Amino acid sequence: MLRKRLVLDALISLLAIGGVTLVAIGGRPADPPTRVLDDAPVPGPPATLASAIPSSAGPPRLGPSTPVRLDIPAIGVSTALTPVGLNADGTIEVPPLRSDAPAGWYRFLPTPGEVGPAVILGHVDTARDGPAVFYRLQELRPGDTVSVHRTDGSTAVFAVRQVTEYPKSAFPTAAVYGAVDYPALRLITCGGSFDQVRRQYRGNVVVYAALL
Repeated sequence: MLRKRLVLDALISLLAIGGVTLVAIGGRPADPPTRVLDDAPVPGPPATLASAIPSSAGPPRLGPSTPVRLDIPAIGVSTALTPVGLNADGTIEVPPLRSDAPAGWYRFLPTPGEVGPAVILGHVDTARDGPAVFYRLQELRPGDTVSVHRTDGSTAVFAVRQVTEYPKSAFPTAAVYGAVDYPALRLITCGGSFDQVRRQYRGNVVVYAALL
C-alpha cells in the first residue's frame, strides 16, 4: 500500500495515506483504467480535527440520524450507504471492492445534516467489474444537489459548492475533516492521471457541499 506523509501544521502529527478508492476532476488516462484495481488510500482525520466539530451553531441543521441512502441525480447515483471506520494505521476503511458496492459513510464524524463535515467515500472502478459507484463524481458542478436519506425518515439535501482534485501527496486533511459551523458534506473518490507502474490513480477528488 502506498504511503505518503502530509504535514498539517506544527500541532498535528504526520499522517499516513491509506484507505479507499477515489476519482478525478480532470480527464481520464488515455487508456481508461476500468480493468485496473485501484485501492489507493485516504487518510482518516487526526483526533484533534475530529474532536473539534462544534456541537451547535450555524443554521440550518438536523439532529443525529444514521444515513442509509445517497442520491445524486446529476450523475445517476443512487446507492445504499454502509458505515465505515478506521483501519489500524489510521486510514479509512473501504467498502467492498466490487462495482456494485455501496458508498461508505465515515461513522466517526457527524451524520449528514448535523453541524460539521459528514464524509462519504466510494470506489471509482475495479479491475474485474469496471466502473463503480463514484465513477462520475468528477462531473459534479456547483449547484448540483445531493440527497442523503436517514433512518429517522428525514432527507438531508445538499448543494455542491466546489469540486477539487488534489495529488495524493497533498490530500487536504484539515479542509476535509476540519470543524465548520454549518452542516457540510464531503464526497471523496480517486482520480487524476493513472500511474501504470503502481497501478493506481495519482489524485483524489473531493466534492464540498452544504445543506440547503
